[in-house]
Amino acid sequence: MQQAKNGDAVTIHYTGTLNDGTVFDSSDGREPLPFTLGSGQVIPGFEEAVLGMQIGEKKTVTIPPEKAYGNRNEEMVINVPVSQVPADITPEIGMQLQLMNQANQPIVVKITDINDEHITLDANPPLAGQELTFAIELMTIG
Repeated sequence: MQQAKNGDAVTIHYTGTLNDGTVFDSSDGREPLPFTLGSGQVIPGFEEAVLGMQIGEKKTVTIPPEKAYGNRNEEMVINVPVSQVPADITPEIGMQLQLMNQANQPIVVKITDINDEHITLDANPPLAGQELTFAIELMTIG
């Protein structure tokens, strides 16, 4: 039976959960997720889990942060003076903003704290530092 290998176009159904059981993403009720193995379209640990699977095979894997979204990086948390916040934005904790980085590429940041002098912006991916568990079913190898 055919096994998934690098370069194969595959589709999978999946459910991703955190250590506390919270579902953070799922293909349930949607079309299976298509991607090409070895192309970097999904996190490394997810690709590694699908490699070698056969059509119809199911497995559950736990992926450490290093093979998912990385560890939290405190250098990606910055304080910005309130005076630099555009007048048309009323900052609220949890609000997401899009900024441009030094390479003029957009990055999403989340407001994590506000006081009279500054707002704290966190550019870490929301799942950074988290161990992720995926239930995976390989649907097709194309």
